[in-house]
Amino acid sequence: MIMPAKKIRNIIFDLGGVILNINPQLTVNAFRKLGWNDFYKERQKSLNKELFYSFEGGYLSPELFRKSVRQRIKNDISDADIDLAWTAMILDIPAERVRYLEELKKNYRIFLLSNTNEIHKIKFHRIFEEDFGYSFYGLFERNFYSYKMGLRKPDPQIYIQALNEAGIIAGETLFIDDMDENIQAAQTLGIKTLLIQPETLIENLTRYLEDNQQ
Repeated sequence: MIMPAKKIRNIIFDLGGVILNINPQLTVNAFRKLGWNDFYKERQKSLNKELFYSFEGGYLSPELFRKSVRQRIKNDISDADIDLAWTAMILDIPAERVRYLEELKKNYRIFLLSNTNEIHKIKFHRIFEEDFGYSFYGLFERNFYSYKMGLRKPDPQIYIQALNEAGIIAGETLFIDDMDENIQAAQTLGIKTLLIQPETLIENLTRYLEDNQQ
C-alpha cells in the first residue's frame, strides 16, 4: 500500500541567492584592490576555502579571520577595509520577497538555514532593518546560522539539528536552496526539497506549493 505524502507544514529557506541577492564577484574585485590577487583562483582555492569554511563554521572569530586576511594580503589594512571588501557581495532583499514570506507565515512555519559568518550577518541584518523597519529575526520563526551551530551545509548533522531545535519533522518540511549539494544532503534525511536558481524564489515556490498541496 502506498502511503499518501505528508502535507508540507514547514519551509526552511537558504539565504544567499534565495532570499538575499548576492554577487560574490564584487568581493573578489574588492579584495584584489586591497592586494589579495589570488583571492579566488579555480585551481588554487583550497586554502582560501579552508579559511572561509572555518569562519562560516564558527571556528574563527572575526578578529582571527581579519588576521588571516592580513597575512594573505601582507598589508596592515584596517578592520573596516577588510569588512567592506568581505561584505561587498551582499546586495539587498527585494520588498516583494519580504511580502511573500510574510504571507507564507500565515499558513506555514518558516525558518532560515544559512551558511554564513558574523561579519556578513551584521551587514544583512542592518540592511534589512534599514529597509523594512523591523529586525530580520522577526521575518522567520527561527534563524539557523552555521557559525553559531558549528556546522555547515551540506553536513547532514546541520539539518538534523535544525529539525530537532525547531521541533519539526522531515517529512512535513520543505527545504529550498540554490546549491545542489545542499539539496541532496537534505534529501537523504527525508526532507522535501526545491532547488532554484537565484532570484526565482516566488515563482518557483508558488508553483511547487500549488502542485504539491492538493
